[in-house]
Amino acid sequence: MRRVVAIDGPAGAGKSTIARTLAEKLGLTYIDTGAMYRAVALRALRDGVTLDDSAALERIAVDAGIEFGAGRRTLFDGEDVSEAIRTPEVASGASKVAAVGPVRVALVAKQRAMADTVGVVMEGRDIGTVVFPDATVKIFLDADPFERAKRRAAETPGVSVEELARQIAERDARDSGRAESPLVQAPDAVRVDTTGLSIDEVVAKILEIAVRKEL
Repeated sequence: MRRVVAIDGPAGAGKSTIARTLAEKLGLTYIDTGAMYRAVALRALRDGVTLDDSAALERIAVDAGIEFGAGRRTLFDGEDVSEAIRTPEVASGASKVAAVGPVRVALVAKQRAMADTVGVVMEGRDIGTVVFPDATVKIFLDADPFERAKRRAAETPGVSVEELARQIAERDARDSGRAESPLVQAPDAVRVDTTGLSIDEVVAKILEIAVRKEL
């Protein structure tokens, strides 16, 4: 039986930090699915592929060799792209890439394969609804929109909170309104509002849920 903790939620809700910390405490492998879409977007931007060319994007996603190293390292075909995928341009491109059905099919297959041999904490936007609808534990993280923008500003030097708030609002609308695997809370997911809470407080809440689920 797969041991899967699925963590979904909008941009800036704290998914990556919480999921990574939770994985360490539970002895599971952390998988950042958003980094996978960012990696495909990065390759497309580097290769001059337009983000509405679904066939070319699908080829990139199918052929992509994506691995996760220690810490927050993301490897794409052996190259460490951890920093390159965190730019605003790539983030915007990733949201568009994620709306392409064939890309999602290719990356979901890779995500499921990652959980075939090890227990995982996997975070994204459709983990509990599409990738692992039978996940052992499902969490939907959320936070006040301005709080989310402030968090992103701390990770994105040189970009104002106001600009990031605008980008987040656009991404929320795009992610929630897309036809392919929209961002929604799974019916059996537990919603956790991270506004005003420390990392330790959020992790403690989720650990309590995991214990109840006998993870």
